[in-house]
Amino acid sequence: MAIEKPLVLITDYLEEADIENPVLENCADIKILNTHTDTDIDPFASKVKGILVFHDIKISARIIAKLDQCKGIVRCGVGYDNVDIKAAGEKGIAVCNVPDYGTEEVADHAVMLLLAIARRLIPCYDDIRSGGWQPNHVFGAPRLRGKTVGLIGCGRIGTATALRLKALGLRVLFYDPFATPGLDKAIGMERCHSLEEMLPQCLFVSVHTPLTPKTKHIVNDATLALLPKGAYLVNTARGPCVSGDAVVRALESGQLAYAALDVVEKEPLDDERLRKHPKVLLTPHSAFYSVEGFIEMRRKGSNLS
Repeated sequence: MAIEKPLVLITDYLEEADIENPVLENCADIKILNTHTDTDIDPFASKVKGILVFHDIKISARIIAKLDQCKGIVRCGVGYDNVDIKAAGEKGIAVCNVPDYGTEEVADHAVMLLLAIARRLIPCYDDIRSGGWQPNHVFGAPRLRGKTVGLIGCGRIGTATALRLKALGLRVLFYDPFATPGLDKAIGMERCHSLEEMLPQCLFVSVHTPLTPKTKHIVNDATLALLPKGAYLVNTARGPCVSGDAVVRALESGQLAYAALDVVEKEPLDDERLRKHPKVLLTPHSAFYSVEGFIEMRRKGSNLS
C-alpha cells in the first residue's frame, strides 16, 4: 500500500517546480498555485503540511486559522512581512525565511540605481532615443568621490552596499540600532545613533532595513526634511519603509533631486505620480534577481520546507 506523501504548496510566483522537485519529490507532493489571491489556498488549507510563499501573496491570519495540519511556512526571500507571524505562532506553525541569498544582487542594484540618478542616465538616454545628442541633461550632476551617503539599515545587504560605495570614494554613514558593535570600525564606516544625526550630513540615502511596525514610513516628510536640499534617495528594501506621498512632495519642492525605487508601497505600482515623474527611476522589485541567486533561494527554501 502506497504511503500518501504530505502536501506542500508553492503559492505564488512560480509556474513550475523544476528546482524544488529534486529536493522534495521523494518526500512530498508539490502543488503550484501561481496565484495572487489568498482564497485560492482555501481548498488545500485543511490538508497542506508545508507552504512555500514568495512575495505576490500574503499568508494572513484568515488563511493560517484554516491550516490544521501545516507544520511550517517558508518565506522564499528576505523578511517575513507577508506572513502573519503572530497568527502562525499561535497556531504552532514554524515560520522561516531565506535571509542569505541575493545579497550581492541587491547591493549591486542599489549602487546601480544610485549611479543612474546621480549621473542622470534616464534623461540622457531618453534624449538620444528621441533623436538628440545633448550633454546638458547631466549638468548639475555631483561628483561622487568625497560625498556622503547614509544607509538606513546595515545588515548583510547594507554592508555589501557600503563596501561598493566605499570603493567609489564615498564617505559612508549608517544608522542601525541592531548592527553588531564594531561593524563601523571593521568596514571603515561611521555609525550614527539616530536619523537626526545622520541625515543632515547625507547627499545620498539608501534604505536597507526590513519592514517592521517601527520602520514603516521611516522615510517620511520629517526625515526627508532633515536632508540637504537636492538630495538623492534609493530604496531596495521594502516599499512601505518609504512614504510615496512624502517622496512626491519632496521632489516637487526640490528637497529631493531624484528618487530611485525598486519597491513601492503597493505592488504592482498604481501611483501615476511616481510612475510618470521625470525624476523618479523605477524598477519592478527586481533587485534580488540573478539566475544564480534565484536558483539558490529556491533550493534553500525547498530544503527548509
